[in-house]
Amino acid sequence: MACRILLFAFLALAFSHVMASDPSQLQDFCVADLKSPILVNGFVCKPPTHVTANDFFFSGLDMPGNTSNQLGSKVTQVNVNQIAGLNTLGISLARIDYAPYGLNPPHTHPRATEILTVLEGTLYVGFVTSNTNNGNLLFTKMLKKGDVFVFPEGLIHFQFNYGPTPAVAIAALSSQNPGVITIANAVFGSNPHISDAVLAKAFQVGKDTIKYLQAQFWMDNN
Repeated sequence: MACRILLFAFLALAFSHVMASDPSQLQDFCVADLKSPILVNGFVCKPPTHVTANDFFFSGLDMPGNTSNQLGSKVTQVNVNQIAGLNTLGISLARIDYAPYGLNPPHTHPRATEILTVLEGTLYVGFVTSNTNNGNLLFTKMLKKGDVFVFPEGLIHFQFNYGPTPAVAIAALSSQNPGVITIANAVFGSNPHISDAVLAKAFQVGKDTIKYLQAQFWMDNN
């Protein structure tokens, strides 16, 4: 019986670690020392005596982001790099502004699930599953003000403002530092470029098409 209880305890502990996107804190808080030269998985903690209320504070999320770019969108991130007190807490958020017909292009967050709430306007949103026997499944929804949609961790997703008026959304993410990989930027705008022979084979197009795409300016709306 004792061995069985020990086994269950071990499995429960392992399961809790598997489910967590970020390491759990072992004290009330671990405010990030963003200037420390020490590299760890996350950030080292400031001495508690050096912590102030400003370490848990961010101002300006009421200000619209500048959407005057080729995508017509702007992501204002609020993660551990903006609020040092988020270190080890496993949560962050972002404000996304969309010009009329603006796009937050297909991308992934390798370390976080995202839950999106529309504050103004109408958005067409969706995500694509990983490879399955039935291919890559697409789930989409039209969202209006007050609607909420979830994008599972690591899956490619997007938001598009179909309306003739601006839209605004708030995204909460299950990591202090969720990361972002914009698909087009990563594939066609990497430094150095991925071999055109590799991409031509992968996308089943000619090398001239790949060279054209690699020559474009792939902007980051974050």
